[in-house]
Amino acid sequence: MFVENLEYIHFEKQTTDFPKHFHETFCISLIYNGIEQIEFDSKVLFSEEGSITITNPYDIHSNPILDSSAQLTFDTLYLSSDLMRYLNNGKSLTFSTKKINCPKANYLFVAITEAIDANNPKNVELLLRQFIQRLKRYSTEKDQEYSELNLSCFSQVNDHIESHIQDRFCLDELARMVNINKFGFSKKFKASTGMSPMNYVLMKKIFSSKKLISSDSELTEIAYQFNFSDLPHFSKTFKRYIGISPQKYKESIIGKH
Repeated sequence: MFVENLEYIHFEKQTTDFPKHFHETFCISLIYNGIEQIEFDSKVLFSEEGSITITNPYDIHSNPILDSSAQLTFDTLYLSSDLMRYLNNGKSLTFSTKKINCPKANYLFVAITEAIDANNPKNVELLLRQFIQRLKRYSTEKDQEYSELNLSCFSQVNDHIESHIQDRFCLDELARMVNINKFGFSKKFKASTGMSPMNYVLMKKIFSSKKLISSDSELTEIAYQFNFSDLPHFSKTFKRYIGISPQKYKESIIGKH
């Protein structure tokens, strides 16, 4: 359960903006230094040192860097919906309060990352249960399961992207699937998803490629597999959406084993 449904990434002196994107997981971050900015459709959230921020699965958001000299440093825990339900006695949660200031929660967050580093799954589960119980007061129960964005108008396009995620895509080809010119398609797709079609494609490519990275992966091979022109192109795009390079991500996997 925990190996497949939980991970965390450390971000040291973050200087790269995250474009509009979403995660299939809960993303729970603890800010150690600097100020994090999260832009949602209807609001902007600023979180300072000592704050915990939470985004729900499929929350579309971006993370502009306020000041590249401010050295934003934070850790993010990624919890799948299945794991959240498991930790909450089979019930889903949704967080409308997305910024939390709670010293006890901060303590538990740090203890969880230390238990992950120590490869102690029993302690991880114990601490996670305490952590989620602490966070529950900022949440409400969710009747329905989390699901993908509503792409009913573009289901054919989305299915094509999902099933050919390693291929090269072009805007004209995607627009032809729904019999719209590429400009109209881009406008309607962005209105439906909050992202441009190619932003969406790149995000999907990066998150799919990330799942293939292991301690013995050949990153150049993965770059070509997903039709990036070369490793530097893959690395630059990967860092835009993940926040660290694929090499650093691979090293973080090695460090946790």
